[in-house]
Amino acid sequence: MDKILLSNLVFFGHHGVLPEEQALGQPFELDVTLFMPLNKAGRSDDLADTADYAAVYAVIRDVVTKERYALIEALAEHICDGIFEAAPPVQRVSLRLKKPQAPIDGMFDYVGVEIERDRP
Repeated sequence: MDKILLSNLVFFGHHGVLPEEQALGQPFELDVTLFMPLNKAGRSDDLADTADYAAVYAVIRDVVTKERYALIEALAEHICDGIFEAAPPVQRVSLRLKKPQAPIDGMFDYVGVEIERDRP
């Protein structure tokens, strides 16, 4: 299936189990793949025949920056729900959510989750 890619999105949010994470916030990085047929849009050159990735970006931004979750698993799930609501042509979402400043006493690039969801 065809794909629209949104790569290395970075937003500041207040998600985490620890009170400090909820109060201070931290950056979250996302890679999102939207699966859908793109042949109709490729032939018509009409935005109505595809997913508006600016609208999808806005949904992701709003979920990360305006909502609060203890678990990044919950954050990822709600992002996928919002994408399906905002972009009806999208049939599947693959999302990688990275938390580079997770409260772990050690050196690492990030901790994260990766989920794939099909349209309900």
